[in-house]
Amino acid sequence: MIRLLRAKISSWRSRDVGPRDQRGATDAGADATVGLGQRILQRIRSGREGSAELERLDRAVEEVAETPGDEDFRAALRAQFKRLLLADPELAAEIAQLLPSRSEVHLTASGEGSIAVQNNSGVVSSGGDARIQWRTT
Repeated sequence: MIRLLRAKISSWRSRDVGPRDQRGATDAGADATVGLGQRILQRIRSGREGSAELERLDRAVEEVAETPGDEDFRAALRAQFKRLLLADPELAAEIAQLLPSRSEVHLTASGEGSIAVQNNSGVVSSGGDARIQWRTT
């Protein structure tokens, strides 16, 4: 299952997403995300090998990996995680410790026209000749 996720993420990362600096940042972010996901799955798997709940989780992970844009499969995966975490508060606490806290978020923007935004509810533009029209109805 983890090999399938790695292969999928590698194929997403191999797409040209922009200048070389952007690809490097994207790769580093993807690597960190994959690593965190692997640690979470390893912790959840510990002591559950062969269980029906683990089989359901594995299937949900595989479905998301096979069709990452399908919101139904993503919702099913979230539901599997939720069931496991609600049933085991100790596990939920351990998983929470693996996740970065909001205060640990570090943003870096580099290169001409780069922008780093943690939260945004409007328009961000770095184009010198950009024209932005905003309409509310």
